[in-house]
Amino acid sequence: MARIKTRDITESIASALQYISYYHSPDFVKAMTRAYEREESPAAKNAMAQILINSRLAAEGHRPICQDTGVVVVFLKIGQSAVIDGDDSIQDAINDGVRRAYTNADNPLRASMVSPPIGARKNTGDNTPAVVHTEIVPGECIEITIAAKGGGSENKARMTMLNPSDSLVDWITDTLPTMGAGWCPPGVLGLGIGGTPEKAMLMAKESLMSSIDMDELIKNNPKNQVEELRLEIFKAVNRLGIGAQGLGGLTTVLDVKIETYATHAASLPVAMIPNCAATRHIHFQLDGDGPAKLPLVDPTVWPKITNTVSGKRIDLERLTPEEYRSWKIGENLLISGKILTGRDAAHKRILELITANKPLPEGVDFAGRFIYYVGPVDPVGNEVVGPAGPTTSSRMDKFTDTMLAKTGLAGMIGKAERGPDAISAIKRHGSVYLIAVGGAAYLVSQAIKSARVVAFEDLGMEAIYEFEVKDMPVTVAVDSSGASAHVQGPKSWKEKISNFPVEITYG
Repeated sequence: MARIKTRDITESIASALQYISYYHSPDFVKAMTRAYEREESPAAKNAMAQILINSRLAAEGHRPICQDTGVVVVFLKIGQSAVIDGDDSIQDAINDGVRRAYTNADNPLRASMVSPPIGARKNTGDNTPAVVHTEIVPGECIEITIAAKGGGSENKARMTMLNPSDSLVDWITDTLPTMGAGWCPPGVLGLGIGGTPEKAMLMAKESLMSSIDMDELIKNNPKNQVEELRLEIFKAVNRLGIGAQGLGGLTTVLDVKIETYATHAASLPVAMIPNCAATRHIHFQLDGDGPAKLPLVDPTVWPKITNTVSGKRIDLERLTPEEYRSWKIGENLLISGKILTGRDAAHKRILELITANKPLPEGVDFAGRFIYYVGPVDPVGNEVVGPAGPTTSSRMDKFTDTMLAKTGLAGMIGKAERGPDAISAIKRHGSVYLIAVGGAAYLVSQAIKSARVVAFEDLGMEAIYEFEVKDMPVTVAVDSSGASAHVQGPKSWKEKISNFPVEITYG
């Protein structure tokens, strides 16, 4: 009979969360590399190159792959013969591990959890509590699967109750384009089919914890109905042409995972949850012989892609409206100069000040400047800022018209598409919207040469910073005419894929 100490659970959780913050699993790196090698869309190939370079840099530097270091989700399978030794509850032991991981001085992780979820929404400061799912199973060990799930992909979760005769594939291909690119494709699509609504959601999440093996499935051919369905959905989704970062391309998903459960004869519950390009999870077992021993990482797993990015160099300090209004969607730029940052909470405060006819805080002058939607990780050592990738821009859409009309803002930098109202405002005010690559946060941070908080320091990672950047890689996503790369790119590539003389070859 195994006696498993709660302190070993705590230490294992802390170590695992640090590990997955900077190490992609080898199966993901290999799958992304294969997708990169066969990609034909220049914009998508550039985005995947940045993701792979970022992955290697994060592994070498032991710094987060993405600035959004996620909600901690833990799946516990507790052997019914195991003895848990310690005064803490398992939830407390796990939360203590989360706390240690996220406040680690050598690699602090961004705290994103707020409580209560409505009203004050105060940051808990250490990313606790974790979301824990427990199952009692035969045996005397504890199996733990832990994930750190970013908000961009979590926000795109979908659930429906289909009729038993409805087409599951049609629902997926109809729904996925409505999710936008805020989940940072290419990633993995998790599906839970059957059970009840809450069971379907749980299965979808747990399905994402398994290894990427789509190429092997294709090579060896499907062996059962679920594998056949995985392959059918995989091909159907990639034929949509959404592509990396939603810019259009051959690969939208690297794999499709499915878990099923018996359901009521009148029902077909279906849940769909994507995993982003910063997919972070690991599985280990505790048997009473101390904390988990995590696998060693093979540095040769990363492809030899040079750490260079290309684009037209832009001096933001000399930039004129005529120049940025001449940019067209799809152009790659390397911007240098000073930019301000701001996310949801900062925008809300700015809008309140504007509405009340009050001045903006000292040092916050948006006239002729760009705002970057980001909530960075705290710096360590000689860093001026920690990993600082973009957040989903559509959350700022409702503020866009006021910001452009009242502050003199030249443009915005973020992640994924803008909605129709934001695009209309961009066109009306002759502004532009640029994107940085979601899932390349550590790479982006290398371009930031200085950083200082200029307003709303109490908001923590949502404070307004002033960054000075040098050759920060961005792509024009909405130009001053109102054209959108996230509309035109997927539309163009969906048409190209449909006209290919032969089916795209995977595996």
